[in-house]
Amino acid sequence: MSNAFFEVPLAYNEPIHSYAPGSEEKKELKQAIKLLKSTKVDIPMFIGGKEIRTGNKVGMHPPYEHKHLLGEFHLGDKSHVEMAIDAALKAKKGWADLPWQDRAAVFLKAADLIAGPYRARMNAATMLCQSKNAYQSEIDAVCELIDFLRFNVQYMADIYAGQPESSDGVWNKLEYRPLEGFVFAITPFNFTAIAGNLCAAPAMLGNTIVWKPAESQIYSAAMIMEVFREAGLPDGVINLVLVHGPDAGEVVFNHKDFAGLHFTGSTGVFQHFWKTIGSNIQKYRSYPRIVGETGGKDFIVAHESANADEVATAMARGAFEFQGQKCSAASRAYIPASLWPSVWEKLEAQIKSFKIGSPEDFTNFINAVIDEKSFNNIARYIDGVKSSNDAKIIAGGGYDKSKGYFIEPTVVLSSNPRSVTMCEEIFGPVLTVYVYEKESFNEILEICDTTSPYALTGSILAKDRNAINIATKALENAAGNFYINDKPTGAVVGQQPFGGGRASGTNDKAGSVLNLYRWISPRTIKETLVPPRDYKYPFLDEK
Repeated sequence: MSNAFFEVPLAYNEPIHSYAPGSEEKKELKQAIKLLKSTKVDIPMFIGGKEIRTGNKVGMHPPYEHKHLLGEFHLGDKSHVEMAIDAALKAKKGWADLPWQDRAAVFLKAADLIAGPYRARMNAATMLCQSKNAYQSEIDAVCELIDFLRFNVQYMADIYAGQPESSDGVWNKLEYRPLEGFVFAITPFNFTAIAGNLCAAPAMLGNTIVWKPAESQIYSAAMIMEVFREAGLPDGVINLVLVHGPDAGEVVFNHKDFAGLHFTGSTGVFQHFWKTIGSNIQKYRSYPRIVGETGGKDFIVAHESANADEVATAMARGAFEFQGQKCSAASRAYIPASLWPSVWEKLEAQIKSFKIGSPEDFTNFINAVIDEKSFNNIARYIDGVKSSNDAKIIAGGGYDKSKGYFIEPTVVLSSNPRSVTMCEEIFGPVLTVYVYEKESFNEILEICDTTSPYALTGSILAKDRNAINIATKALENAAGNFYINDKPTGAVVGQQPFGGGRASGTNDKAGSVLNLYRWISPRTIKETLVPPRDYKYPFLDEK
């Protein structure tokens, strides 16, 4: 039995590969894409360490080439959710009792597997199933996922090291137990790293998990599960169920041992879950922890002192990388009239230079949106602008789903700062611009703050330090992640903890120690070294 106080390896951000022409990593990635695309996979559920196949198969297709079949997954039902809960509860004691350094070792190994032998395959899977270009996949499915695993191990060690003071004759201890029950992780399509982190972060602290990924991300979710299993994760710690959301929710939210929800997805779904959990509160053994990151209507505000090139680039990257399918993507911009002609000239030139198509062609900057439902929703917003009286399309506006779900990067110019596309989340490559008179800067900040129910990300671009200070204060509640002279996307684990408030979620900051605190239930232990043997206190004596 080990009796040392272990120090974990110092966490660092995984270096991003450039995939430059002629590089070995580019060659390996192209080979991995070719291999995975030509291999039809059969993806089971993973419950209690066993592969569960139902025979009810659902096809998986690249969004950019929807007639191609990548393979199939086995769709489960409520009985499989019950099976996963049973497996999680059965595995709980052994996993929670495992020394923390052994839990840490599993996820440190997983990080190194992704950085090494799985790197090309993880990127290829994400590019194929989520239509990400090589760079967007690299920063997500590889670097950010590795960062989550490494930094969370370091944060876990920091938590466990925190102990209370002890007075004379007393030894005070604080232990950090996992939650009593199981954690339900529901993960989105748009970030492979989020999918991995939402199940791994609570597990690292000794919790056991029922994990339901988005159906459009199952292909890369299965690869995450493969990495965890190869890293030595014990059976039943993370159970991957492939079921419809309502089936999972009906079972999970009625179970007495439901202890926590780790969620990323739509605001409406999260609010429905919260309401359901509240209605069922008397059923649970303890009050469940509810952690969610949901939508955003993220903004760019430019001041008259801003540099036009910098504003245009922030808009182009912030709005159109990964087709705007980031909860942090810029979808509304406020530009002063004095700066707009120059900004528009540069933004238009950048958009015209975008190439659109398959991520297998590394020269394409824009790829397909995730699926037909998303495509139709984005197209509905674009068509709404075409018939609008207070907005017009000045770039893009086209869409085609004959081969893949392709939508042109679209810029809308609105004469109304509260028009539909200035207010509502679209989750696609649509950026709406409102041009204001420079004298109205303070008024625009108030409009920006009050236009949207969300408060996830936003940015101010300015040279004038006074303007930066005014905007930072005026928008203090409008964005949980606020950027100065940058696009409002690209949070890095360990550097910019991510999350927002208002309708954007519980702001529990993934990528920081704050998130991990939600998955522990501390117990204070006071040990009196020499207990008293008489009830009497000195004040009772009169002499």
